[in-house]
Amino acid sequence: MTDMSVTVLLPGVLRADAGGSGHLSLELPPGATLRVALDQLAARHPRLDRRLRDDQGALRRYVNLYVDGAECRGLAGLDTPVPAGAELHVIPSVAGG
Repeated sequence: MTDMSVTVLLPGVLRADAGGSGHLSLELPPGATLRVALDQLAARHPRLDRRLRDDQGALRRYVNLYVDGAECRGLAGLDTPVPAGAELHVIPSVAGG
């Protein structure tokens, strides 16, 4: 089986940790989960990973990650399957008044 391509969309506040890009392409093995996608991102952009996940590898509380428009916490969290061609959209929470 061949790898599948997915796209990660980053907001401006995280782009500096990903080499300045707002769109990243990943090649994942078929059947990959969100955790596999984040592991691949971590290998390429470790600073970005520290902004997204804590020391135990869990998604940080203030980070919302969507798989094709569905928030991953309402699915299977980091075990959510990532389909071919998926868009992974990262949206950090905003606090303040």
